Amino acid sequence: MRSTSAATALAVLFGSAALTAASAGSASAVTATIGSPEGIVVNDTLKRVFVGDDTNDRIVAFDYNGNRVDSVSGIDGIFDLALSDDGSTLYAAARVSHEIVALDAATLDVKARYPVAATTGPLHLEYAGGKVWFTYAAGTEGDLGSVDPAAGTDPVSLGQLPLENTGVSAAGLLDTDPSAPGLLAIGASDFSDPSKGLMAVVDVSGATPRLVASQQSDVEYVNDVELVPGAPQVLVDGTFRHAYADGKFTAAGAYPSGHGADIAPNGLVAQLGEGQVAVYRPDAAKPIRTYAADTSDLAWAPDSSRIFALVSSPGGYTLKALTDPARSVPTLSVNAPATAARAKQLTVTGKITATVPFPTGTELTVTRTDLESPSGKTLPSVTVKADGGYSFTDTPSAGGKVTYKVAYAGDADHLPAGASDSVEVSRASTSLTLNNNGKLYNYGTDVKFSAHLGTTYKNRSVEIWADPFGGDKPKKLIKTGKVDSKGDIAAWVDMTRDTTVTAVFKGDSRYKPKTVTSTAYARVRISTAVTKHYKTAKIGSTSYYWFHKNTDPLLTTTMSYYPGRKQRFDLQVYYQGSWHSADSRYFPLGTNGKSAVRLGAPGESGIRARMRSVYVNGSSGDSVNSTTYGSWKYLYFSD
Repeated sequence: MRSTSAATALAVLFGSAALTAASAGSASAVTATIGSPEGIVVNDTLKRVFVGDDTNDRIVAFDYNGNRVDSVSGIDGIFDLALSDDGSTLYAAARVSHEIVALDAATLDVKARYPVAATTGPLHLEYAGGKVWFTYAAGTEGDLGSVDPAAGTDPVSLGQLPLENTGVSAAGLLDTDPSAPGLLAIGASDFSDPSKGLMAVVDVSGATPRLVASQQSDVEYVNDVELVPGAPQVLVDGTFRHAYADGKFTAAGAYPSGHGADIAPNGLVAQLGEGQVAVYRPDAAKPIRTYAADTSDLAWAPDSSRIFALVSSPGGYTLKALTDPARSVPTLSVNAPATAARAKQLTVTGKITATVPFPTGTELTVTRTDLESPSGKTLPSVTVKADGGYSFTDTPSAGGKVTYKVAYAGDADHLPAGASDSVEVSRASTSLTLNNNGKLYNYGTDVKFSAHLGTTYKNRSVEIWADPFGGDKPKKLIKTGKVDSKGDIAAWVDMTRDTTVTAVFKGDSRYKPKTVTSTAYARVRISTAVTKHYKTAKIGSTSYYWFHKNTDPLLTTTMSYYPGRKQRFDLQVYYQGSWHSADSRYFPLGTNGKSAVRLGAPGESGIRARMRSVYVNGSSGDSVNSTTYGSWKYLYFSD
């Protein structure tokens, strides 16, 4: 089976060139890009699709999945392809070298070459009546020629068109139909003169072609011609049907507008349109189905099971198999209410439509998925009304998201279809509490966080998560399990940082999920060591570190470490009965958490001072702990 576009019918080249040695490529399951498609034929015995590539002077063989399995190059100006009736021989029209090349369809080895003495061509090919028929142009008119592979020394015959003085300079398009062996459809247009054209059906089964029907007026711009299986009709441009039983061409109907087509042996029409391929039953007004495809040419598989389309792709065209062409694609809708009350009846409606009507009594399957049936529960099937509409009622026992999936299993005329819609079914609220919110703890305190869960249906599990402040430690699940008989569950947290603790109840089929949080705070650990003093003694009730007036005290603070952390060093001096701030400065911590500060010696006796180290949330370089004050260290300078 084949279908040839005439989009490049006028873009023919002149001159002659010898056919270079053809070489078949090794088989490999890879895709191939066709530069400029010229001819496509399908061999069902070999399960091969042959495509002519004019840009690269080659024929590419594909399997039924669109993978390249073989190729042959060196065909100069390839323009069209044809297969012998038994599928063993592939013929190619080489317009530049002016010959028809016969190749073994199984191996793509060259079997014979048939020179054609034509000004232009050969161009279009078909195999009928045991011969290869081709069109060409000699002088100012197009004509018909043939190759008889069994004729021996003189197999090529020219001037076979049983019409004279057509006045049409272009070489015609050709088509055959296996159900009408020996018939050849011809369509030609003179693109330089729109008033000139030709349509004909010729019987080529005898010794010489015999005219069955013809028309040479009102024929304009024929881009495609197809014989219609089972009826004395031709299809022009994939749109217009013309009957020819009385020897003339009479309008017999039309499909919606297209610009080319191929007809399957069972009569299905695959029409090329703008960015799509539409499949029609014979004489139908609506397509069975459409495929989104920017297609230059196409051909049916001989068993009518699929269409092979050359689809536009970067750098050229690729072969794509369009499957299930005889089955309509249904459109199925499901409409459930947005919300509903649990244990109350609701109604779901919808509609299924297709270009091919559904039989009476068509049933759709219904499945409900919810929290109690996560794998789905089958509900009673619903019967489609005459207009495709349907409805059913249900009383959901589970709350939360309830999904209704409606499906059609498909049949010989329709592909399967499915659709779904969801309804949010109400659920009751429960209580969930968590203690210790806002409490402050010393660094490293082990704190028990207790959650209490109220009434639920089946789920009695609670998760407890701890999220320490700071980006270096992720949120972590620290406890999960069922609450006890009192509804309680607890987890322990080592409070080294401010921490947000979260309790999560994920809900069940009758109660909503619930999440509560509790943020507790942790101080840092601070200690300061004083050195270089010569004694400790009390002044009043306060213990002091005693220094000589010319000694520099060394104060070493140890603080819980965090990257970039600093301590604030506060210094005060006792004067006239009260303490006065002398300085407050930030000093960085080492990675060991230590910060040593040396005070200068005052050089005079009788001075009392005190210092402390402080972590200030946000000012000490980070915000992962709560502000913490270290204890005062008291210093006295003597003689």
